[in-house]
Amino acid sequence: MSALLTISFLWIATISLGICYGNFNSGCSPSEREALLKFQHELIDPLNRLSSWGGKEDCCRWFGVICHNLTGHVIELHLGSLSYEGYYGEADKEYYMKPTFSGKISPSLLNLKHLRHLDLSNNDFGGIQIPKFLGSMGSLRYLNLSGAGFGGMVPHELGNLSNLHYLNLKAGGYYYPYVENLHWLSSLSVLEFLDLIIALKVRFLLNLKTSLL
Repeated sequence: MSALLTISFLWIATISLGICYGNFNSGCSPSEREALLKFQHELIDPLNRLSSWGGKEDCCRWFGVICHNLTGHVIELHLGSLSYEGYYGEADKEYYMKPTFSGKISPSLLNLKHLRHLDLSNNDFGGIQIPKFLGSMGSLRYLNLSGAGFGGMVPHELGNLSNLHYLNLKAGGYYYPYVENLHWLSSLSVLEFLDLIIALKVRFLLNLKTSLL
């Protein structure tokens, strides 16, 4: 009886330690894996940085993907590139542009229901507008699109991201997103960091130039 109690205690202790340290990750779900592959399909990846994406390997082990230790849900995507300053002194502008992602942002990201962190900074999306559907990703707490080559008007749908703590839309390169008003920011009640300075400045200059014509 004593031996049985000891074994039971050890089994429970093992389960407890497993929960504490996240040893029961079941791997990412098929739907989230498919969402990532569709997202990859729309990207242009000149240096094949996403070469680990695919095959039979658990997508939680793919480059830039971080999953929850217990549930296996994809919770973070780290797909930013180094800024120009990060390459300064090591390479010229032409080389700097090569490692960046370009192409389109697939709405398949909406199937990552538990995604908290999305970093696409310092890429080159060629002046396309920030996708409005990002405003439907309600689990996001961190969104970094700085220097990523987005242009056009910043969609007010981003104001739906009520859990957002960090928002960086700082312009860079040849493209400058702008905002027409800041009313949508009032819904971001837990926001701790915001960079919209360049977007606002450029829009102001455009309005000033138009008024002088």
